[in-house]
Amino acid sequence: MRIFIVLISALLASCSNFSSYFPTFALYKLEIRQGNLVTQDMRAKIKLGMTQSQVKAALGAPLISDPYHANRWDYFYSLEQMGKLMGSQRLTLYFDKDLLSRIDDATPLIPAEPAKQEQSHG
Repeated sequence: MRIFIVLISALLASCSNFSSYFPTFALYKLEIRQGNLVTQDMRAKIKLGMTQSQVKAALGAPLISDPYHANRWDYFYSLEQMGKLMGSQRLTLYFDKDLLSRIDDATPLIPAEPAKQEQSHG
């Protein structure tokens, strides 16, 4: 029994240097994009006084339809790479009787589509 324990202990101790002989492999983590991406070009298309349907044509439907705040539309976008939040943006629009009355840019908007940015750097 003692020989078995010594043998197992020796095998476990030898595994501690196992990673120096073989490269370690990291898990692949997907790039996760969530929400509504609103670029600066898209934001420039919306103006105070526009109707809800005009805003929806320019930006798309809001991320969440909140029955308690029907006159408030939230556009939220986040980008996560390798398990870390790389960036997020938030745009909130307020309507008064179907007309856009207020725009809150909570975070800076992305200048262009991310795919176009990656191609221009390549």
